[in-house]
Amino acid sequence: MLRVMTWNIRTGGRDSGGVDRTDAIVRVVTDLRPDLLLLQELRGFDRPDTLGGFAGRVGMRPHLARACFGQPVAVLVRPPLRVLDAGRVRRPFHHAAARVRVATSAGPMTVLGTHLYPYSGGRRRMEADWLATAVRRSPDSLALLGGDLNTLDPTVDHAGRLATMPVRYRRRHLRRDGRTVDTRAVSRLLAAGLVDLWAAHAGDATEAEGRTVPTRHGGVEFVGARLDYLLATPPVVPLTRTVRVVRGGDADHASDHYPVVADLDLDPA
Repeated sequence: MLRVMTWNIRTGGRDSGGVDRTDAIVRVVTDLRPDLLLLQELRGFDRPDTLGGFAGRVGMRPHLARACFGQPVAVLVRPPLRVLDAGRVRRPFHHAAARVRVATSAGPMTVLGTHLYPYSGGRRRMEADWLATAVRRSPDSLALLGGDLNTLDPTVDHAGRLATMPVRYRRRHLRRDGRTVDTRAVSRLLAAGLVDLWAAHAGDATEAEGRTVPTRHGGVEFVGARLDYLLATPPVVPLTRTVRVVRGGDADHASDHYPVVADLDLDPA
């Protein structure tokens, strides 16, 4: 079984007031023990000692993608899972998109970890198109894309909750008319043939159980919503056994996002 996890750890695990959440983050990762860990908001992780130190503590090997303007992202891989190739998607993302190909029992799998633009739906849509192209150009039928997509679920009515948000944060999720909810980034990825693993495997889970923000740590810019996704090409869907949002314990306070975990019926090759 191969476990994939995506998590926005908020500003590299440190708050502006100096609070260090790194130990709590490490405990969550150690407890869940993912084989592939997609991390976002890695402020300060472009220093080798910081990235290497964190990766060593969780027993994984890091593959970092530096940001053009925002914060780095990374895909960490746990041995014995073997990396065939690694790099980044070469487009001017505000944050970044990391690309790793790993050897699995069903053949190579391309994994993309990303963090889409937070402030404009139009820019998120552009970044989503770049990612769709990267998946389309992948040589592998198995592909998985995960991360903080900063986009509301296109299958959910968000109007009521958005109306309770401060205007400055509400604008991030509205089209230019100021009324239409902007879900274009995720919609474009789904239209490109990717499948939302949570939607495909949630079963009887409620919409609230899929929400990834906010946590008890806070997040005044959030309304209860799902912003973090694991999307995959159709051949990955029947291999997916479970998908869940991890709550409770350290996950309630280690970040302002909850982790999302999927278990795939794959083994390292």
